[in-house]
Amino acid sequence: MGLLPLYFFFLFLSVSSGEFSSQVGVNYGQLGNNLPSPKQSVKLIQSLRAKRVKIYDANHDILNALKGTNLQVCIMVPNEIINNISTSQKLADSWVETNVVPFYSTTKIRYLLVGNEVISGSPKDIWPNIVPAMRKIKKSLKAHGLDKIKVSTSMAMDVLESSFPPSNGTFRSDIADSIVRPLLQFLHRTKSFYFLDVYPYFAWVMDPKNINLDYALFESRTIKYTDPVSNLTYTNLFDQMVDSVVFAMKRLGYPDIRIWIAETGWPNAGDIDQIGANIYNAATYNRNVVKKLTAKPPIGTPARPGWVIPSLIFALYNENQKPGPGTERHFGLLYPNGTNVYGIDLSGKTPDSCFEPLPKPDNNEPYKGKIWCVAAKGVNETALSSALSYACSQGNKTCDPIQPGKKCFKPDSLFWHASYAFSSYWSQYRKTGATCYFNGLATQTAKDPSKCIFFLIMIT
Repeated sequence: MGLLPLYFFFLFLSVSSGEFSSQVGVNYGQLGNNLPSPKQSVKLIQSLRAKRVKIYDANHDILNALKGTNLQVCIMVPNEIINNISTSQKLADSWVETNVVPFYSTTKIRYLLVGNEVISGSPKDIWPNIVPAMRKIKKSLKAHGLDKIKVSTSMAMDVLESSFPPSNGTFRSDIADSIVRPLLQFLHRTKSFYFLDVYPYFAWVMDPKNINLDYALFESRTIKYTDPVSNLTYTNLFDQMVDSVVFAMKRLGYPDIRIWIAETGWPNAGDIDQIGANIYNAATYNRNVVKKLTAKPPIGTPARPGWVIPSLIFALYNENQKPGPGTERHFGLLYPNGTNVYGIDLSGKTPDSCFEPLPKPDNNEPYKGKIWCVAAKGVNETALSSALSYACSQGNKTCDPIQPGKKCFKPDSLFWHASYAFSSYWSQYRKTGATCYFNGLATQTAKDPSKCIFFLIMIT
């Protein structure tokens, strides 16, 4: 007789609370100048059979387009206003009144993140203010009767000091007590989630010789790793990464805070020197991770078997204005024209055999050869001139050979001089993080652009 009520209790949880749902959603980024309208985008999200969507702000056009849909929505307080909100309840109230209250009755806003990967990409003076800002936002939501909205922030894997083996997961010493512990206290008290960005792609790229690609793609049937301390056995890199955060939270005294996968995915293309970024791998990873995350009964991870892991795939579109290496602009499930990069069903119900065959990968091994960084064709000349000036102003005689009368001055054209400057700059500063991008004005080429001796990158 005790089993019947227990069964109905869990059934009630599964159908009444989105927090316990295994349905997968998608991240809707907007860093592109060629993306469909919000209304078109919402239809495309639904066509992917997504059940959730996260945006990186509180764009009113998008929130209006989401009205009346059944999509659970996650919105975000931008990183740049966290400091101000952390010291002003009035500002927090204003933000909630402007960006949440008008939409809540018709748009299913269920999650609100205060910042995106703040520890990874924002000035250190913002870090201590994440949790104070979260508290003020939560207080404002409660005052408006919206306290069911879960408040959190997103963190990348770089908040860990150690992640291997998973049982050794430890938060960085510079943030563990001052930032992470108060965050975990807040999440525990409000029954919210630790929003985690997990990218096995980046972990694999850093060590492709020792990490098997199939292990990273959920494709391995034979490779297993047993943690020597916990004795837990792992069959894929995703689980290892997630569990390292589980153990890190446990180490701070919070073993049961639920994890929400705020971002995961694999790039469908990238720069010449970026290994493994192709459609085959992207489709394989995303299809497999969706199967894992939507499995019934839930699979969980070795450290948390059977736990539901709410999740969002990154990203809806290839976004052409994202800075950084080429992979950053190629995480989309869709091209900007709305067509699929590859077939995928975020409900996990469509067998892979129902999709079109995937193109064979051609860059799973490191590229060996020469690469130049040159000006892209058809770009704005004013912007190109500014980028040329920037590259030439960085010292190390970057542009000496293209000065009048020097060996690489001719042909005397903006395109030529910019191409030389970009290659020269990139070859000198690549190891310190410089990319061949220059705000979209540059591109890589494996073809020698000139008879003049250009600076180049040798990949061996």
